[in-house]
Amino acid sequence: MPYTEANYENAVIELFCDTLDYNHVYGPDLVRDYSDPLYREVLFPALRRINLELPEVAIYESVHKLRNFEGGSTLQKNMQFMDYLQHGVSVNYYHNGEQHSALVKLIDFEKPERNSFTVANQWTIIENSDKRPDIIIFLNGLPIVVFEIKSPSREETDASEAFLQLRNYMQEIPSLFIYNAFLVMSDLATSKAGTITAGEDRFMEWKTKDGSYENTQYAQFDTFLEGIFEKNRLLDIIKNFICFSNDSKIFAGYHQYFAVRKAVNSTAKATLTDGKGGVFWHTQGSGKSLSMVFYVHLLQEVLNSPTIVVLTDRNDLDDQLFGQFAKCSNFLRQTPIQATNRAHLKELLSGRQANGIIFTTAQKFEESEDELSDRRNIIVMADEAHRSQFIDEKIDTSTGRVKKSFGLIIRESLPNATYIGFTGTPISTKDRSTIEVFGDYIDVYDMTQSVEDGATRPVYYESRVIHLKLDEDILRLIDTEYERMAIDAEQYAIERSKSELGQMESILGAEQTITALCEDIIRHYEENRQHELTGKALIVAYSRAIAMSIYKKILQLRPNWTEKVGVVMTESNKDPEEWRSVIGNKRRRDELSLKFKDDNDPMKIAIVVDMWLTGFDVPSLATMYVYKPMVGHNLMQAIARVNRVYKDKEGGLVVDYVGIAAALKQAMNDYTRRDKSNYGDTNIAKTALPKFIEKLEVCRNILHGFDYSPFMSESATDLVRARTICSGVNFLSGVNKATKKEDFIKEAMLLRQALSLCRSLLNTNQRHEAAYFEAVRTLLTRITTDGKPLSLKEINSQINELLKSSIKSEGVINLFSDIDTGFSLFDPKFLEEISKMKEKNLAVEILKKLLAEQVKLYRRTNLVKSEKFSEMLTRAMKAYLNGMLSNEEVIAELMKMARDMANAHAEGDSLGLTDEELAFYDALTRPEAIKDFYQNEELVALTHELTELLRKNRTIDWQKKESARAGMRRMIKKLLKRYKYPPEGLEDAIATVIGQCEMWADI
Repeated sequence: MPYTEANYENAVIELFCDTLDYNHVYGPDLVRDYSDPLYREVLFPALRRINLELPEVAIYESVHKLRNFEGGSTLQKNMQFMDYLQHGVSVNYYHNGEQHSALVKLIDFEKPERNSFTVANQWTIIENSDKRPDIIIFLNGLPIVVFEIKSPSREETDASEAFLQLRNYMQEIPSLFIYNAFLVMSDLATSKAGTITAGEDRFMEWKTKDGSYENTQYAQFDTFLEGIFEKNRLLDIIKNFICFSNDSKIFAGYHQYFAVRKAVNSTAKATLTDGKGGVFWHTQGSGKSLSMVFYVHLLQEVLNSPTIVVLTDRNDLDDQLFGQFAKCSNFLRQTPIQATNRAHLKELLSGRQANGIIFTTAQKFEESEDELSDRRNIIVMADEAHRSQFIDEKIDTSTGRVKKSFGLIIRESLPNATYIGFTGTPISTKDRSTIEVFGDYIDVYDMTQSVEDGATRPVYYESRVIHLKLDEDILRLIDTEYERMAIDAEQYAIERSKSELGQMESILGAEQTITALCEDIIRHYEENRQHELTGKALIVAYSRAIAMSIYKKILQLRPNWTEKVGVVMTESNKDPEEWRSVIGNKRRRDELSLKFKDDNDPMKIAIVVDMWLTGFDVPSLATMYVYKPMVGHNLMQAIARVNRVYKDKEGGLVVDYVGIAAALKQAMNDYTRRDKSNYGDTNIAKTALPKFIEKLEVCRNILHGFDYSPFMSESATDLVRARTICSGVNFLSGVNKATKKEDFIKEAMLLRQALSLCRSLLNTNQRHEAAYFEAVRTLLTRITTDGKPLSLKEINSQINELLKSSIKSEGVINLFSDIDTGFSLFDPKFLEEISKMKEKNLAVEILKKLLAEQVKLYRRTNLVKSEKFSEMLTRAMKAYLNGMLSNEEVIAELMKMARDMANAHAEGDSLGLTDEELAFYDALTRPEAIKDFYQNEELVALTHELTELLRKNRTIDWQKKESARAGMRRMIKKLLKRYKYPPEGLEDAIATVIGQCEMWADI
């Protein structure tokens, strides 16, 4: 007996009741208003219990505000609701003849036992349609969490399908999501939480109950539920770990929740002791900036409104981090401020005794040496702490002056402050100074855990140094450059390196070297990366001059790439005049930033030197070409630009032109032991390539017995290849090959993911074979699953695109050369082409899909025809699958159905009815006996009048008001009665008419 969705639902409810001590209610047992998502029987008593000091009228006023949000989208209403949930509902009311104002709390955060926690299942809500979410968690009668559960034993459903169901609910019953804190999707194997604005790739697991990260790769569902829904923790999450960043609703990951809690405790302790708050190390891309927001929010409460100074070491990073905090200012309950200089910083600090979130760069502290503030309730948050916070002073031997480090100057300026360091890159095992300055690690969330959790993607490496044909002398010079960078910036080291730098610049910037570099980048990009995700790529140049040389050479080689390529670096007064139009000013850089972050913008390649290598996130960015020696944390920060999560991105690819392999390996040694073992070798030749070869063999085996060699022939035309693709789809679409088809779709997807990383290492045959498997997979997926229907012309077009992007084949492919216009299901010529197809399985799939789409369209407009044609389609396919009909016979049945649909379209014209009116006519005449009682002219007249009546009386809010729906039904019955419809003995006919009218009003 299979373990069904219902079994799993019961297990979840049992855990909530027995382990977490929630109340349980079964939705169908309650008598309630199905249009109301609130659990009103619990809501009113809970609010009275929580707000004992307030009169009944204040409680009613708060509920009135909860039920009547001002106009706006579901998201805007949810923003208002979250503010109510976290801070209370502000109300004005009259009591004993006087006007009062008060704050009605929806949750008692101080006394959790006063709150009501309920798990409800099968809770029906009627709005745009009837929907019944699997499980809803009610907190004090408010539906704050919606669960969608899928069967753990059905292969065709999983957590991804649960996500699509949740999105559907948001369209059909949007009022439920006004009151939502977060969403959950689960299929036992995978349980994830996310918000109403999150894409599926942003739903995250919760893998621990206590904050430990070890052994959490495969978290159990009970860990997820107990980790989030323990009563005290759930209240803490709602109050302190859900926020809005502009229009994005953020739900903290488990690593952020536990780390921020530790950081706040560590900071509180440090304010009473040595001022060393510790080091918060969360790997690049895992949400460090938002962790800092959650930390500041929670710190304000725990430490009674301290002043926060956020410290960075570069203006662009200051702007980026400030921008993130500004987006969350409502959550922080105050607006952050950027200090323009040291004097302004002093003014901001001295003008207050508490509160304030002030952003500044470390360089501003050098402007003078006077003390800025001696207050103890100042918390200094240093971002990327290991770069500029050392405490040191040195004597300049040429002048005799004492030079103090940034870290020392800052501490002398704020002597009694508490300091905490945040970093996304590892602190070197040799570097004890950072820990000595800030204290020990508070929390380490390493690269291994981040990838396991899906918070980031792995980064892979490909060496292309050999393609530049750099000789041994140049490579030795590059090694010297690495050594120079590894030395602290001592004065003598800087002097010694000046000549070496000039030599490096001249060699790496030589015209013949730049030409070889650009030719190889273009070749590699066009053949391997141009069609990967959105095609975004970074080129990291050694210097500003070399960046410009690369830009000019690329445009010389590809003159039509003017919109495709841009240079991002700061301007200088010493720049040549011709650079200015390319580089521009800050406004120009901001424009380029927006263009590069826009997945659909034609700008695809950005050439950078230092900018955008830290704190700049473009999730779809998957490729980085490196032409600049980098070491340590600078290297790790740079390559982390390509590790962000985006849809089905397999990982980021770093393409190396200057031999960073050794530096990368050394940087990995600075990571945790787990990272070193897991990511010590990310070379695609040793990682992605073996996986690709393995999956290629698996796909070959699944297609055993089918000859696709015509596709592989060097002399094959586009038409031959296209027909071989269709034949492959046809082969896997046979009735007896359902399992093979599913296996192929899954394995070919894994093949594509490996291919996305190692395409440049493959030979022509491997690329062509992979292109074939990918084309077959894509068409199988699109033709045999729900989604956009494909006509034969669209199939031709998609095959053409696949061939062009995968194997560089050009030319228009048209399998059906005598048809070059758009296709219609009801076009006799189209149906004739279908019937002539050699690939009968494919013909069945195409017809079935197109007919199913038409039935779906009828379902939205014509209740009677949708039921009729749905039954016909189901009957034909069932007979086909049971072997009662051959390919030819089922095609004949489906084509007859298509002709019946075409005739149904024409029927309205003959009666003088629109498609809309025809739907009502069909409902009125559904019982075959009806026409025995009425003249057709009477039925047509009734149809016209019924349509006009509904059109005049449909109101905007009729779906939300049961009274409006009842009124509509009364009007319809009154009209039908005037026509003496239905006749005696056919009373059931009225239900069909009412159903069609309600469907029409829902559209």
